This record gives sequence, C-alpha cells and structure tokens, in this order.
Amino acid sequence: MSCAFANDKASKGNESSAKDKAAQEVVISGNDTMQFDVKSFEVKAGSKVKLTLKNVGQIPKIAMGHNLVVLKKGITAVAFGQKALGAGANATNALPESLMGDVIAATKLLGPAESETIEFTAPKEPGSYEYVCTFPGHFALMRGTMTVK
Repeated sequence: MSCAFANDKASKGNESSAKDKAAQEVVISGNDTMQFDVKSFEVKAGSKVKLTLKNVGQIPKIAMGHNLVVLKKGITAVAFGQKALGAGANATNALPESLMGDVIAATKLLGPAESETIEFTAPKEPGSYEYVCTFPGHFALMRGTMTVK
C-alpha cells in the first residue's frame, strides 16, 4: 500500500480519471469467534473502494452470520449496534432498513464459506469511519476503522 500512496503524492497535480478508475481493494474475513481479521484500513478521500467480506467460519448463518457495515462519520460501531437491536435487528435481518441513513455501504448477511464484494466511493471528508457487523451481539467485538486520508 505504501507504494500506491507514494505514487498518489507524486501525481498530485494530475489527479486524472485514469487513477480514479482503479478501486482500492480491501479483503476482510469474519470468523466463528466474532472477529474481523482486519481491524483498520486506509483509503484515499473520494476514491473508489472495492471491499470483500468473507465468512470463513463454519457455524450456520442463523447462529453466526456476518455482515460488514461502513458507518458515516461520527457514528460509533457500538452505538450503531445498539441502535440496530432497538430497531429490530435479528438473525435474518441484521440491518433494518430504518438505519440506512447512518450507512455508507453494507454487505448482505453471509453464512459459512460465503463472500460478497461491494463497491462504494470513500467519503471526501478525511477522518475515521467505523465499520461493524450488525448480527445481534456481534458489534461488541466485530468492528474496525476505515481511515480516509
């Protein structure tokens, strides 16, 4: 990643569409011990992001499903997880539609050996943006930070 950032700095005066077309790729796995293997990652403000979530666990989705929800700036993973529970999040609908106003991007709920890739545009405002699994109870452990530079 450091090479990509060095190249970005070198071409700062020429931020053309060619560079913007290449999405930054991030792969994160969730497991049966309610952990993401990536706790933080960096993206460039306004860049395209290609994020893949893989459920590498073996416990059935109804008991240990995982999703990944990237939250808007200022929304904490723990507070959002509690809000999701209050809005009726459950094992088959871990992200109620009523909460989407706080969300930048989200994967669907995944069972064992499933994966999903989503694409979104990173916020233009630099800072820390938290991400979380909203399967009931997972938000206490399954969370991380996307830093926008």
